[in-house]
Amino acid sequence: MNRVMLIGRLTAKPELRYTASNVPFTRFSLAVNRTFSNGNGERETDFLNIIVWRKQAENVKNYVKQGSQIAVEGRIQ
Repeated sequence: MNRVMLIGRLTAKPELRYTASNVPFTRFSLAVNRTFSNGNGERETDFLNIIVWRKQAENVKNYVKQGSQIAVEGRIQ
């Protein structure tokens, strides 16, 4: 089973693009804070690249901006 659920903040404004067959998609980076501290007592952040397709890509473009907190459900590829 390859399923992941993430909550984080967008690091940049998402840009809507289209494939050669006119399918909309957008790419963005999501900053996700770790729930535990490292050896120095600092909390680290992971930056994950996300791709969203079709209608969800259009919704991300229209309703989400840099710094917005969002939840993402999908699979790791």
